[in-house]
Amino acid sequence: MRRWWRWVWAGIWAALRPWDPYRSIKAALQALVLVSVLITTGLVILAIHSATELRVITIFSAIASLLITQIVANGLTAPLREMTAVARAMAGGDYSRRVTRVRRDEVGELAETFNRMAADLAAADRHRKELVANVSHELRTPIAALRAVLENVVDGVSAADPETMRLALQQTERLGKLVSQLLDLSRLDSGATRLDAKRFEVWPYLSAVLKTASLGMGTGGSGSRSRARADVPLHLDVSPPALTAYADGERLHQVVANLVDNAVKHSPPGGRVTVRARSGPAPGSLELDVVDEGPGIPEADRVQVFERFHRGSHPGGDGGTGLGLAIARWAVDLHGGRIEVAESPRGCRIHVTLPGAVAAAP
Repeated sequence: MRRWWRWVWAGIWAALRPWDPYRSIKAALQALVLVSVLITTGLVILAIHSATELRVITIFSAIASLLITQIVANGLTAPLREMTAVARAMAGGDYSRRVTRVRRDEVGELAETFNRMAADLAAADRHRKELVANVSHELRTPIAALRAVLENVVDGVSAADPETMRLALQQTERLGKLVSQLLDLSRLDSGATRLDAKRFEVWPYLSAVLKTASLGMGTGGSGSRSRARADVPLHLDVSPPALTAYADGERLHQVVANLVDNAVKHSPPGGRVTVRARSGPAPGSLELDVVDEGPGIPEADRVQVFERFHRGSHPGGDGGTGLGLAIARWAVDLHGGRIEVAESPRGCRIHVTLPGAVAAAP
Protein backbone atom coordinates (compact mmCIF):
# COMPACT_ATOMS: atom_id res chain seq x y z
CA MET A 1 0.00 0.00 0.00
CA ARG A 2 2.80 2.37 0.92
CA ARG A 3 4.61 1.61 -2.35
CA TRP A 4 1.41 2.26 -4.31
CA TRP A 5 0.96 5.60 -2.54
CA ARG A 6 4.54 6.62 -3.33
CA TRP A 7 3.97 5.70 -6.97
CA VAL A 8 0.77 7.81 -7.09
CA TRP A 9 2.49 10.73 -5.39
CA ALA A 10 5.44 10.53 -7.83
CA GLY A 11 2.98 10.64 -10.74
CA ILE A 12 1.17 13.65 -9.29
CA TRP A 13 4.47 15.40 -8.58
CA ALA A 14 5.65 14.84 -12.15
CA ALA A 15 2.30 16.04 -13.56
CA LEU A 16 2.49 19.27 -11.54
CA ARG A 17 5.94 20.17 -12.84
CA PRO A 18 4.72 22.39 -15.74
CA TRP A 19 2.85 24.48 -13.14
CA ASP A 20 5.63 24.64 -10.53
CA PRO A 21 7.66 27.86 -10.90
CA TYR A 22 10.57 26.25 -9.01
CA ARG A 23 10.84 23.34 -11.48
CA SER A 24 9.78 24.95 -14.77
CA ILE A 25 10.98 28.13 -16.48
CA LYS A 26 7.68 28.32 -18.31
CA ALA A 27 5.77 28.33 -15.02
CA ALA A 28 8.17 30.90 -13.55
CA LEU A 29 7.58 33.27 -16.47
CA GLN A 30 3.83 32.73 -16.23
CA ALA A 31 3.99 33.54 -12.52
CA LEU A 32 6.02 36.66 -13.30
CA VAL A 33 3.42 37.91 -15.77
CA LEU A 34 0.60 37.07 -13.36
CA VAL A 35 2.23 38.92 -10.46
CA SER A 36 2.92 41.96 -12.66
CA VAL A 37 -0.70 42.05 -13.80
CA LEU A 38 -1.96 41.71 -10.23
CA ILE A 39 0.30 44.52 -9.02
CA THR A 40 -0.80 46.81 -11.85
CA THR A 41 -4.47 45.97 -11.25
CA GLY A 42 -4.11 46.58 -7.52
CA LEU A 43 -2.47 49.95 -8.08
CA VAL A 44 -5.18 50.97 -10.55
CA ILE A 45 -7.89 50.03 -8.04
CA LEU A 46 -5.99 51.97 -5.38
CA ALA A 47 -5.81 55.00 -7.67
CA ILE A 48 -9.55 54.90 -8.37
CA HIS A 49 -10.43 54.83 -4.68
CA SER A 50 -7.83 57.36 -3.55
CA ALA A 51 -8.04 59.85 -6.43
CA THR A 52 -4.31 59.37 -7.20
CA GLU A 53 -3.17 60.52 -10.59
CA LEU A 54 -2.91 57.78 -13.20
CA ARG A 55 0.61 58.74 -14.21
CA VAL A 56 1.83 58.23 -10.65
CA ILE A 57 0.22 54.81 -10.56
CA THR A 58 1.79 53.98 -13.91
CA ILE A 59 5.25 54.93 -12.66
CA PHE A 60 4.90 52.86 -9.48
CA SER A 61 3.51 49.94 -11.47
CA ALA A 62 6.44 50.01 -13.90
CA ILE A 63 8.97 50.23 -11.06
CA ALA A 64 7.39 47.29 -9.19
CA SER A 65 7.22 45.16 -12.35
CA LEU A 66 10.86 45.91 -13.20
CA LEU A 67 12.02 45.03 -9.68
CA ILE A 68 10.16 41.72 -9.70
CA THR A 69 11.38 40.93 -13.21
CA GLN A 70 14.97 41.71 -12.20
CA ILE A 71 14.79 39.44 -9.16
CA VAL A 72 13.27 36.54 -11.13
CA ALA A 73 15.61 36.99 -14.10
CA ASN A 74 18.66 37.11 -11.82
CA GLY A 75 17.65 33.80 -10.25
CA LEU A 76 17.01 32.19 -13.63
CA THR A 77 20.24 33.34 -15.28
CA ALA A 78 22.66 32.91 -12.34
CA PRO A 79 23.52 29.28 -13.32
CA LEU A 80 23.98 30.39 -16.94
CA ARG A 81 26.45 33.09 -15.90
CA GLU A 82 28.30 30.59 -13.74
CA MET A 83 28.39 28.11 -16.64
CA THR A 84 29.93 30.82 -18.81
CA ALA A 85 32.65 31.43 -16.21
CA VAL A 86 33.33 27.70 -15.85
CA ALA A 87 33.48 27.26 -19.63
CA ARG A 88 36.04 30.06 -19.89
CA ALA A 89 38.11 28.41 -17.16
CA MET A 90 37.93 25.08 -19.02
CA ALA A 91 39.07 26.80 -22.21
CA GLY A 92 42.13 27.89 -20.23
CA GLY A 93 42.86 24.33 -19.09
CA ASP A 94 41.20 24.38 -15.64
CA TYR A 95 38.81 21.41 -15.50
CA SER A 96 38.34 21.45 -11.73
CA ARG A 97 35.57 24.07 -11.56
CA ARG A 98 31.89 23.14 -11.45
CA VAL A 99 28.53 24.90 -11.50
CA THR A 100 27.35 25.19 -7.90
CA ARG A 101 24.09 27.13 -8.33
CA VAL A 102 21.93 24.24 -9.48
CA ARG A 103 18.20 24.85 -9.75
CA ARG A 104 15.44 22.27 -10.11
CA ASP A 105 14.15 23.54 -13.46
CA GLU A 106 15.41 23.14 -17.03
CA VAL A 107 18.39 25.41 -16.30
CA GLY A 108 19.25 23.16 -13.37
CA GLU A 109 19.17 20.10 -15.64
CA LEU A 110 21.45 21.92 -18.06
CA ALA A 111 23.83 22.74 -15.19
CA GLU A 112 23.94 19.10 -14.06
CA THR A 113 24.64 17.97 -17.62
CA PHE A 114 27.34 20.64 -17.88
CA ASN A 115 28.97 19.35 -14.68
CA ARG A 116 28.96 15.78 -16.01
CA MET A 117 30.54 17.02 -19.24
CA ALA A 118 33.19 18.90 -17.26
CA ALA A 119 33.96 15.75 -15.27
CA ASP A 120 34.29 13.72 -18.49
CA LEU A 121 36.61 16.33 -19.99
CA ALA A 122 38.70 16.36 -16.82
CA ALA A 123 38.99 12.56 -16.97
CA ALA A 124 39.94 12.70 -20.65
CA ASP A 125 42.57 15.36 -19.98
CA ARG A 126 43.99 13.34 -17.09
CA HIS A 127 44.05 10.21 -19.26
CA ARG A 128 45.85 12.13 -22.03
CA LYS A 129 48.52 13.35 -19.63
CA GLU A 130 48.98 9.86 -18.18
CA LEU A 131 49.19 8.38 -21.66
CA VAL A 132 51.86 10.87 -22.74
CA ALA A 133 53.85 10.22 -19.56
CA ASN A 134 53.59 6.44 -19.88
CA VAL A 135 54.43 6.41 -23.58
CA SER A 136 57.42 8.69 -22.97
CA HIS A 137 58.65 6.35 -20.25
CA GLU A 138 58.14 3.23 -22.36
CA LEU A 139 59.91 4.72 -25.37
CA ARG A 140 62.77 6.09 -23.31
CA THR A 141 63.71 2.71 -21.79
CA PRO A 142 64.53 0.75 -25.00
CA ILE A 143 66.01 3.83 -26.67
CA ALA A 144 68.36 4.40 -23.70
CA ALA A 145 69.39 0.73 -23.67
CA LEU A 146 69.97 0.69 -27.43
CA ARG A 147 71.98 3.90 -27.21
CA ALA A 148 74.15 2.45 -24.45
CA VAL A 149 74.92 -0.66 -26.51
CA LEU A 150 75.79 1.35 -29.61
CA GLU A 151 77.90 3.83 -27.64
CA ASN A 152 79.92 0.94 -26.18
CA VAL A 153 80.50 -0.41 -29.69
CA VAL A 154 81.49 3.01 -31.07
CA ASP A 155 83.81 3.78 -28.13
CA GLY A 156 85.46 0.38 -28.39
CA VAL A 157 84.28 -0.77 -24.98
CA SER A 158 82.41 -3.68 -26.56
CA ALA A 159 83.04 -5.48 -29.81
CA ALA A 160 80.34 -5.74 -32.44
CA ASP A 161 80.02 -9.48 -31.83
CA PRO A 162 76.80 -11.49 -32.22
CA GLU A 163 75.97 -11.23 -28.50
CA THR A 164 76.19 -7.43 -28.52
CA MET A 165 74.15 -7.22 -31.70
CA ARG A 166 71.60 -9.56 -30.16
CA LEU A 167 71.15 -7.17 -27.22
CA ALA A 168 70.69 -4.27 -29.63
CA LEU A 169 68.18 -6.31 -31.65
CA GLN A 170 66.17 -7.12 -28.53
CA GLN A 171 65.77 -3.44 -27.68
CA THR A 172 64.87 -2.64 -31.29
CA GLU A 173 62.23 -5.38 -31.27
CA ARG A 174 60.83 -4.07 -27.99
CA LEU A 175 60.63 -0.58 -29.45
CA GLY A 176 58.93 -1.84 -32.62
CA LYS A 177 56.41 -3.83 -30.59
CA LEU A 178 55.52 -0.78 -28.51
CA VAL A 179 55.03 1.35 -31.62
CA SER A 180 52.79 -1.32 -33.17
CA GLN A 181 50.71 -1.52 -30.01
CA LEU A 182 50.34 2.26 -29.90
CA LEU A 183 49.13 2.16 -33.51
CA ASP A 184 46.53 -0.41 -32.46
CA LEU A 185 45.43 1.87 -29.63
CA SER A 186 45.17 4.84 -32.00
CA ARG A 187 42.80 2.80 -34.16
CA LEU A 188 40.90 1.95 -30.99
CA ASP A 189 40.47 5.62 -30.05
CA SER A 190 39.56 6.72 -33.57
CA GLY A 191 36.96 3.98 -33.95
CA ALA A 192 38.11 3.43 -37.54
CA THR A 193 38.58 -0.34 -37.26
CA ARG A 194 35.87 -2.52 -38.78
CA LEU A 195 35.37 -6.24 -38.40
CA ASP A 196 35.75 -8.70 -41.25
CA ALA A 197 34.05 -11.61 -39.49
CA LYS A 198 33.91 -14.99 -41.20
CA ARG A 199 33.25 -18.57 -40.23
CA PHE A 200 36.41 -20.63 -39.69
CA GLU A 201 37.60 -23.93 -38.24
CA VAL A 202 38.91 -23.35 -34.74
CA TRP A 203 41.49 -26.16 -34.46
CA PRO A 204 43.69 -25.31 -37.48
CA TYR A 205 43.36 -21.60 -36.80
CA LEU A 206 44.47 -21.77 -33.15
CA SER A 207 47.12 -24.33 -34.02
CA ALA A 208 48.68 -21.86 -36.45
CA VAL A 209 48.52 -19.04 -33.88
CA LEU A 210 50.24 -21.18 -31.23
CA LYS A 211 52.85 -22.35 -33.68
CA THR A 212 53.65 -18.74 -34.50
CA ALA A 213 53.83 -17.90 -30.81
CA SER A 214 56.09 -20.87 -30.04
CA LEU A 215 58.50 -19.74 -32.76
CA GLY A 216 58.56 -16.24 -31.26
CA MET A 217 57.19 -14.65 -34.41
CA GLY A 218 55.20 -11.51 -33.69
CA THR A 219 52.95 -11.17 -30.70
CA GLY A 220 49.74 -9.22 -31.00
CA GLY A 221 49.82 -9.25 -34.78
CA SER A 222 52.45 -6.53 -34.82
CA GLY A 223 54.94 -8.34 -36.99
CA SER A 224 57.75 -7.89 -34.47
CA ARG A 225 59.76 -10.82 -33.17
CA SER A 226 59.95 -11.80 -29.52
CA ARG A 227 61.99 -14.54 -27.87
CA ALA A 228 59.83 -17.54 -27.08
CA ARG A 229 60.50 -19.53 -23.91
CA ALA A 230 61.45 -23.08 -24.79
CA ASP A 231 60.83 -24.19 -21.20
CA VAL A 232 57.09 -23.33 -21.37
CA PRO A 233 55.19 -25.71 -23.67
CA LEU A 234 51.95 -24.63 -25.32
CA HIS A 235 48.96 -27.00 -25.31
CA LEU A 236 45.81 -26.73 -27.44
CA ASP A 237 42.50 -28.26 -26.38
CA VAL A 238 39.58 -27.89 -28.83
CA SER A 239 36.35 -29.80 -28.33
CA PRO A 240 34.82 -30.99 -30.55
CA PRO A 241 37.79 -31.19 -32.94
CA ALA A 242 35.59 -30.02 -35.85
CA LEU A 243 34.47 -26.90 -33.93
CA THR A 244 33.75 -23.83 -36.06
CA ALA A 245 33.25 -20.21 -34.97
CA TYR A 246 32.46 -16.82 -36.45
CA ALA A 247 34.94 -13.97 -35.87
CA ASP A 248 37.45 -11.62 -37.44
CA GLY A 249 40.60 -13.70 -37.88
CA GLU A 250 43.07 -10.82 -37.58
CA ARG A 251 41.46 -9.39 -34.43
CA LEU A 252 41.12 -12.83 -32.83
CA HIS A 253 44.81 -13.41 -33.58
CA GLN A 254 45.56 -10.27 -31.55
CA VAL A 255 43.52 -11.62 -28.66
CA VAL A 256 45.04 -15.10 -28.57
CA ALA A 257 48.62 -13.98 -29.27
CA ASN A 258 48.57 -11.32 -26.57
CA LEU A 259 47.00 -13.65 -24.01
CA VAL A 260 49.47 -16.44 -24.80
CA ASP A 261 52.39 -14.00 -24.69
CA ASN A 262 51.23 -12.72 -21.30
CA ALA A 263 50.73 -16.26 -19.99
CA VAL A 264 54.18 -17.39 -21.14
CA LYS A 265 55.84 -14.41 -19.47
CA HIS A 266 54.29 -15.23 -16.11
CA SER A 267 54.77 -19.01 -16.27
CA PRO A 268 57.41 -20.70 -14.09
CA PRO A 269 60.11 -22.85 -15.69
CA GLY A 270 58.45 -26.07 -16.86
CA GLY A 271 54.96 -24.57 -16.56
CA ARG A 272 52.41 -25.21 -19.29
CA VAL A 273 50.14 -22.76 -21.07
CA THR A 274 46.84 -24.22 -22.27
CA VAL A 275 44.50 -22.70 -24.82
CA ARG A 276 41.06 -24.29 -24.50
CA ALA A 277 38.21 -23.69 -26.96
CA ARG A 278 34.58 -24.73 -26.63
CA SER A 279 31.36 -23.94 -28.44
CA GLY A 280 29.23 -21.16 -27.00
CA PRO A 281 25.43 -21.14 -26.58
CA ALA A 282 24.70 -19.23 -29.81
CA PRO A 283 25.46 -20.39 -33.37
CA GLY A 284 29.05 -19.53 -34.24
CA SER A 285 29.86 -18.38 -30.70
CA LEU A 286 33.10 -19.36 -29.02
CA GLU A 287 34.25 -19.85 -25.43
CA LEU A 288 38.02 -19.46 -25.15
CA ASP A 289 40.28 -19.96 -22.12
CA VAL A 290 44.01 -19.24 -21.82
CA VAL A 291 45.38 -20.89 -18.69
CA ASP A 292 48.88 -20.71 -17.21
CA GLU A 293 50.54 -22.11 -14.10
CA GLY A 294 52.02 -18.87 -12.85
CA PRO A 295 51.30 -16.88 -9.66
CA GLY A 296 47.88 -15.75 -10.91
CA ILE A 297 46.31 -12.30 -10.75
CA PRO A 298 45.23 -10.90 -7.36
CA GLU A 299 41.53 -10.25 -7.07
CA ALA A 300 42.16 -6.52 -6.59
CA ASP A 301 43.81 -6.35 -10.03
CA ARG A 302 41.31 -8.40 -12.02
CA VAL A 303 39.47 -5.39 -13.40
CA GLN A 304 42.37 -2.95 -13.79
CA VAL A 305 44.55 -5.58 -15.48
CA PHE A 306 42.87 -4.76 -18.82
CA GLU A 307 43.64 -1.04 -18.50
CA ARG A 308 46.41 0.53 -20.55
CA PHE A 309 49.91 0.38 -19.06
CA HIS A 310 48.70 -1.58 -16.04
CA ARG A 311 51.51 -3.77 -14.71
CA GLY A 312 49.79 -5.43 -11.76
CA SER A 313 50.84 -5.45 -8.13
CA HIS A 314 53.48 -8.18 -8.30
CA PRO A 315 56.93 -6.97 -7.31
CA GLY A 316 59.38 -6.90 -10.16
CA GLY A 317 58.41 -6.17 -13.73
CA ASP A 318 58.62 -8.43 -16.73
CA GLY A 319 59.65 -5.70 -19.12
CA GLY A 320 56.27 -5.66 -20.84
CA THR A 321 54.52 -2.54 -22.03
CA GLY A 322 51.25 -3.08 -20.21
CA LEU A 323 49.32 -2.79 -23.49
CA GLY A 324 48.77 -6.42 -24.51
CA LEU A 325 45.69 -7.09 -22.39
CA ALA A 326 44.24 -3.67 -23.24
CA ILE A 327 44.50 -4.51 -26.95
CA ALA A 328 42.97 -7.93 -26.32
CA ARG A 329 40.00 -6.33 -24.58
CA TRP A 330 39.62 -3.86 -27.43
CA ALA A 331 39.52 -6.67 -30.02
CA VAL A 332 36.99 -8.63 -27.95
CA ASP A 333 34.83 -5.53 -27.51
CA LEU A 334 34.81 -5.04 -31.28
CA HIS A 335 33.15 -8.45 -31.55
CA GLY A 336 30.60 -7.54 -28.88
CA GLY A 337 32.14 -10.20 -26.63
CA ARG A 338 33.46 -10.31 -23.09
CA ILE A 339 36.90 -10.89 -21.57
CA GLU A 340 37.57 -11.41 -17.89
CA VAL A 341 39.85 -13.03 -15.35
CA ALA A 342 38.09 -16.24 -14.30
CA GLU A 343 38.57 -18.34 -11.20
CA SER A 344 41.24 -21.00 -11.45
CA PRO A 345 42.62 -23.46 -8.87
CA ARG A 346 46.13 -22.72 -10.11
CA GLY A 347 47.71 -19.91 -12.05
CA CYS A 348 45.67 -17.50 -14.13
CA ARG A 349 42.74 -18.19 -16.44
CA ILE A 350 41.57 -15.54 -18.91
CA HIS A 351 38.10 -16.31 -20.25
CA VAL A 352 36.94 -14.88 -23.59
CA THR A 353 33.41 -15.10 -24.97
CA LEU A 354 32.69 -14.28 -28.61
CA PRO A 355 28.98 -13.95 -29.40
CA GLY A 356 28.83 -15.54 -32.86
CA ALA A 357 27.48 -14.60 -36.26
CA VAL A 358 24.54 -12.36 -35.29
CA ALA A 359 26.24 -10.06 -32.76
CA ALA A 360 29.66 -10.06 -34.40
CA ALA A 361 28.54 -8.97 -37.85
CA PRO A 362 29.85 -5.47 -38.72
